[in-house]
Amino acid sequence: MTDIANDPQSAFSGTREVDPRHRLDEAALDRWMGDHVEGYAGPLTIRQFKGGQSNPTYELATPGATYVLRRKPPGVLLPSAHAVDREFTVISALHAQGYPVARPFALCTDDSVIGSMFYVMSKVEGRVLWDLKLPGMEPAERRSIYNAQIDALAALHRFDPAAIGLGDYGRPGNYFGRQVGRWTKQYRASEIDPIPEMDRLIAFLAESLPADGPVTIVHGDYRLDNLIMAPDRAEVRAVLDWELSTLGDPMADFSYLLIGWAMPASLRNGLLGADLEALGIPTIAETVERYAAQTGRQAPQNLDWLMAYNLFRLAAICQGIAGRVRDGTAASAHAIQTAAQVTPLAQAAWSHAVRAGA
Repeated sequence: MTDIANDPQSAFSGTREVDPRHRLDEAALDRWMGDHVEGYAGPLTIRQFKGGQSNPTYELATPGATYVLRRKPPGVLLPSAHAVDREFTVISALHAQGYPVARPFALCTDDSVIGSMFYVMSKVEGRVLWDLKLPGMEPAERRSIYNAQIDALAALHRFDPAAIGLGDYGRPGNYFGRQVGRWTKQYRASEIDPIPEMDRLIAFLAESLPADGPVTIVHGDYRLDNLIMAPDRAEVRAVLDWELSTLGDPMADFSYLLIGWAMPASLRNGLLGADLEALGIPTIAETVERYAAQTGRQAPQNLDWLMAYNLFRLAAICQGIAGRVRDGTAASAHAIQTAAQVTPLAQAAWSHAVRAGA
């Protein structure tokens, strides 16, 4: 297995043969594509993307076009997880507005076709950048990529959900309360060994919820490796992986982006301790300033609480992956290494919680 820490670009980029656990009926899929995907013409060649921990994702190549298929994994799943139908809904609305997402073609809710719900979208060509430190680039190039990332999130948060047909995409009010409750349930459903910091976080976060903020579309997992950048410039071609998207407080989304600065630089997804000035990567303060200028919103005043919440949430997500490793349904070959991050993330979250008054 490729070492994620030392070479994440090779570990996660590109495709591989389809995992035996995630094989699908190619003939049935070919028939369905012919009936539902505009312009489709086989024959079909199927490979599985290396990246992605949750929903198995496939490259569907034909002589004339290449598509991407996202499906629910087979087997027993956590409640409300792997909502590929919600992904299809949100990217359909955003694509119609010219926001950078893949073109959605069709959703299949009939499990009998390939064994679980799925949807098909276009394949967007470009770069997925897996290491936040962007090795091998010049400082100016790094800064441009970070600025493009911030601008694309700000653009998402400027949409009025109701105006683009997403007014009922999430429940109004008590966003953080519902999220803390949801991730507590998901964590408990996948819990293997007790983690004291998670138990303390569950109690602290539930009793210290911030007031409701504005309601926007939130991506839920907005980070650099969920973007496709243009091959030759700092332009976001597509935002990927909308599984956790909903309507909620944009500060949850924005502060989730910021946790990269709170995670050790020894991790591929960490910047803490890195020489940001030498790398050309904006600081947290510069990131906050740019986002605020793009959205007209004030910087968050409770950043430590938000960081504690997001690191807790990420730990719960990783615990879900650990549960799928245990149950044999994890979608990524690197899931075991991701699952091992639960305790360090919980410890980092608790340190922010303490600074926030825990």
